[in-house]
Amino acid sequence: MATFPDYKPRVGASKSSAPTVRSTKFGDGYEQRVRFGLNQDPKEWTLEWNVTEEVADEIETFLEARAGAESFDWTPPDTSTSYKWVCSQWQKTIDEPFRGVIRATFRQVFEP
Repeated sequence: MATFPDYKPRVGASKSSAPTVRSTKFGDGYEQRVRFGLNQDPKEWTLEWNVTEEVADEIETFLEARAGAESFDWTPPDTSTSYKWVCSQWQKTIDEPFRGVIRATFRQVFEP
């Protein structure tokens, strides 16, 4: 299992949650909800690194090698525990000479 390089994202990274819930609405306005599945609250992180062009290339190479299909280990900024993630979408820009900005979305996955 690959581990994402130890580069800290810029301050301002955002985490979102979308718990898996099944709901049923009844005719009298009553609604019943239940959590669905074992891992019903996967996280998604929107991240940005403003780094040297060399480091940006290293991050991009790492993501391209997995191309959204292979998971990797990564430790989010709000915890010291590593989880499994995939990255299906990222963007690299060069805003100034010898500096690169990588923007990526990491989606938590659950697998052995």
